[in-house]
Amino acid sequence: MRVAEAEISDMDYQQVFEALDNVCEENIAAFCGTSDLPYGTVAQRLVTCWRRIQEHGRALEPVVGSLVVVYHHYDFDPQTPGNGYRTLVKVLQACLLHIIQKGRYIAANYNGAFFRADHNTTEIEAYCNALCQLRALIYLAQRLLNDNEHGQLFSQQNGDLSRRFVQEYSSMHKACFFGRCLGFQFSPSLRPFLQSVVISMISYGESYGKQQSGLGTAALSLLTSGKYVIDPELRGIEFERITQNLDLQFWKSFWNLTESGLITGFNRITSNAVQLNFTMTVPPVFLRLPLASDNTLTVTVSPPLAHWGPGPVHMRLISYVLREGQDSQELMSLSRSEPPPITAAHLPWVQKQPPSPRLIIHFHGGGFVAQTSKSHETYLRNWSKELNVPVLSVDYSLSPEAPYPRALEECFYAYCWALNNCHLLGSTAEYVCLAGDSAGGNLCITVSMKAMSHGIRVPDGIMAAYPATLLTTDASPSRLLTLIDPLLPLGVLAKCLNAYAGAESQTLQPAVTSNSVSALSRDTAVLLSDLTQGASNWIQSLLEPVLNTGAARSHSSQQRSPPTHSSKARRTLTHTSAAHSPCYVDYPQGFEPLRSECLAFVRPTSSPIIRNPFVSPVLASNNLLRGLPPVYIVASALDALLDDSVTFAKKLRDMGQPVSLTVVEDLPHGFLNLSPLTKETEEAAEICVARIREIFEQGKPKSALGR
Repeated sequence: MRVAEAEISDMDYQQVFEALDNVCEENIAAFCGTSDLPYGTVAQRLVTCWRRIQEHGRALEPVVGSLVVVYHHYDFDPQTPGNGYRTLVKVLQACLLHIIQKGRYIAANYNGAFFRADHNTTEIEAYCNALCQLRALIYLAQRLLNDNEHGQLFSQQNGDLSRRFVQEYSSMHKACFFGRCLGFQFSPSLRPFLQSVVISMISYGESYGKQQSGLGTAALSLLTSGKYVIDPELRGIEFERITQNLDLQFWKSFWNLTESGLITGFNRITSNAVQLNFTMTVPPVFLRLPLASDNTLTVTVSPPLAHWGPGPVHMRLISYVLREGQDSQELMSLSRSEPPPITAAHLPWVQKQPPSPRLIIHFHGGGFVAQTSKSHETYLRNWSKELNVPVLSVDYSLSPEAPYPRALEECFYAYCWALNNCHLLGSTAEYVCLAGDSAGGNLCITVSMKAMSHGIRVPDGIMAAYPATLLTTDASPSRLLTLIDPLLPLGVLAKCLNAYAGAESQTLQPAVTSNSVSALSRDTAVLLSDLTQGASNWIQSLLEPVLNTGAARSHSSQQRSPPTHSSKARRTLTHTSAAHSPCYVDYPQGFEPLRSECLAFVRPTSSPIIRNPFVSPVLASNNLLRGLPPVYIVASALDALLDDSVTFAKKLRDMGQPVSLTVVEDLPHGFLNLSPLTKETEEAAEICVARIREIFEQGKPKSALGR
C-alpha cells in the first residue's frame, strides 16, 4: 500500500496509449495475416475485439489528456493528490495495462500447442466491454468538469446533471466488471477476497426469501456457489441482477452475516486478546453537563427521543488491560447479559491498571442500516492495545426502523454519558477522540457539531475513515465508480440513504433484531434437513438435460459479447430513459455504452432531510462548523466516497479549521474491516492509528467535563 504521492505524468499516459495501439496492431496483423490458424471463428472474434479496443483507445487519449492537465486543481493540496478525476484516470490505466499485458501474451503464444484460444478471447472480450463502459464514465467526468464550477467536485447546483448520472447508471451494462474483470482496479492481494464476497452475495441472494432457516440458507448458498467460480460471466450477470433488484432487507441480512459466531470467532483468534470486552445498556435518564465556556453553569441533555420516545443506548467497552473502575458494580449492573459475563475483573491474579487519561469513543460503519460494534471488534481490539486506551463503541439503532435523527441522538447521548461516567470506563477523559468509519465518520462529525450547539465540551479530535459527508445522489467523478464497485454500487448506496432519511421507514418502534445471524443460532436442529434439501437441489442442477445446459451456455455467450439489442429492446430502453428524464447524455457521434437488459431502479432521495447539515455536514454553514476540533480524514483513492472526503476537508481548510487528509491507494471502501487480510490493508489501518495518536499527543489535557 502506498500513500498517494505522484500523479500520472503526461508522458506516462501517452506511453500507455501508444503501447495499447501497438499491441492492437500486432494482434490484428497476427490473426488477419495467416489463414492456417486452427481457431476459426475465435480468430474473427479476436480481430473484432482488438479493433474495438484500438478505437476506444484512440478516442480516449485526448479526453484523458484534457483531464490530466487540470485534475491537480481539485486536490486538497499539492502534498495530497487525490480526487475523483485522478481516480478515473488511474482505473482506466489499470484496465489498459491489463489489456496490454494480455495482448502481448496472446501475440507471443498464439502458435503454441497449449494456447487456450477461447479462454483468452473471452477474457479480452470482457475487458473490451469494460473499456467501453469506462469510456462512457470518462465522458461523463468530462461533462462534470465542464459544467461544474472550477475546483468543485459535486454538481450540487445542477440537479439535471445528477439525474442524468442516475439515469445512465440505471441502464448501463455492469456485469462485465463483476466477472473476469472483478477487482482489476484494486490491490492484487485483495482480488481473491472480492471474488469470495461477490460469490457469497450471489449465492445468498439465490436462497434469500425462500422458506428456509438461516442455517439452511447459508448451507444452500455454499452448495450453489461452485457454478459462479467456474463461470465468471454468469457471476457477473447474477451480481448485476441482485444489486439492482433485491431490497434493503437483503443487504441488511447479508452484511449482518459478518456478526455470526463463526466469523466473529475467527476474527477474535486473529486479533489481539483483551482483558475486557463488555456489552452494556445505558438507561435513558437526563444528564447534566457543564458548559464549556463556564463550568459553573450546566446544560441538560435529554435521552434519545426521536420516533418512539426515550430508550436505552447499547454500547461495548473494550480494554486491552483491566483498569480501575471497569470492575465496579455500577458498571456490571449495566451488563446486557444475565448474569454478567466473567471477565478478567473476576480473576484474582489480574492486576488493575490506573485509569487512562485517554478515551476513544467509536461509531461503527454499515451505511446506517447494518452491523454493530461486534463486526468491528478486530481493529478496535488492536486500537486498544496499540494506543493503550479504553474504547467505547456505540451500537446505535439502525435504519430503516430508526431513521434520522435517532442514531445521531443515541451517539450524542453516549458521548455525553461517557464524559459524565468516564470513571466507569477506566479513563479520566483528559483526552477524548471520536473515531468512526463510513457512516460512523459522519456521526463523529455531527456529534461534535451537536456538542458545539449545546455548548458542552467538544472532543479533542476526530478520526474519520472514508466518511460519508454528503448523503445525496449528487454526481461527482468518484461517485461514477459506483458503476464498477462491488462493495458500494449506487443502487445499494441510494437504498441506505433513503433508509436513513426516512424514505423507507418501516416501523416507529424499537426493532427486534431478526436476521440470519440469530437464525443461525436458533435453527441448528434443522441443519440436516436443510443440507439434504440443498444437496438435492445441487445434484438436480448438475443432472439437467444437456439441451438446457447448452441453451444456458448460449445465453451466457450472448451476454459476454457486446449486446445487439433488437428493435423492440431498443424501443423499450429509449422509452424507459425518456420516462426518467427529458434529457439524455450526449456522447460523441458513433459511440454508445453497452446497455443492460436488466434495468435498475434507483430512487434518488427527495426528502429535504438529506440536506440537513446534521445529515450532510458538507452542506453545513461556516458558523456550524467553526469550532470543530481537529479533523483527521483517511480516505481511499478508489472509494466512491473519495470526493466526500476531499470536499469536506477543503471546506474546513478554507475556513481556517484544523484538518488533515490522507489518501491511500489501491484499497476499497471499508478497508478497516479488511485489515487482517493483506499487508496493504494492515498498513492503511496503521495510518488510522497514527492519526488517533496525533490527536492524543496534541494540546493540553482537560478535565472530563469541561475545558
